[in-house]
Amino acid sequence: MATIFELIDLRSFSNLWFWIALAVVWSSASHWVLGVPFDLVIRAHRKGGQIEADLRDLIRINVNRMLFIADNAGVIVVGVLSFLLTVLGILGFYYWVEFCQALFLIALPLSVVWLLSVRTARRISQQALTVEALYSRIRGLRLAIQAIGMMAVLVTSFWGMYVNASLGVLGG
Repeated sequence: MATIFELIDLRSFSNLWFWIALAVVWSSASHWVLGVPFDLVIRAHRKGGQIEADLRDLIRINVNRMLFIADNAGVIVVGVLSFLLTVLGILGFYYWVEFCQALFLIALPLSVVWLLSVRTARRISQQALTVEALYSRIRGLRLAIQAIGMMAVLVTSFWGMYVNASLGVLGG
């Protein structure tokens, strides 16, 4: 039984897999803007035609889906996410559970990304946007997501270095 717990290391900040997962999370978050792959946005902007029509349809479908979830279950989702973030924050930073700290440092900025995405989806649905305005809105959201991701990785890196330095080489 001890070997199982040795294989599953919950010391996140000294674990290479955590840092790989963090990179994948933020890479995916900045690539899939409103559920649409950003390479499709670039290709539709360059070529137009059917690709642009497909992009508009995909954005319309994802915006409607996101707003349906936000309008019908938004209060429940916000309540559950707030509860989970609070539990992770307390377990992580008061009781010093490193795994909960790591999850909190991923989940908190992702919740901000979710709120920005819902706000952008609402704005897109309420306005009859031209193609250029739609591209601008998607690029702006992607830029905001990338900025949040860079700050999240920076804060997580500094916190991880602090935790690893404070625990010492042998894991305290």
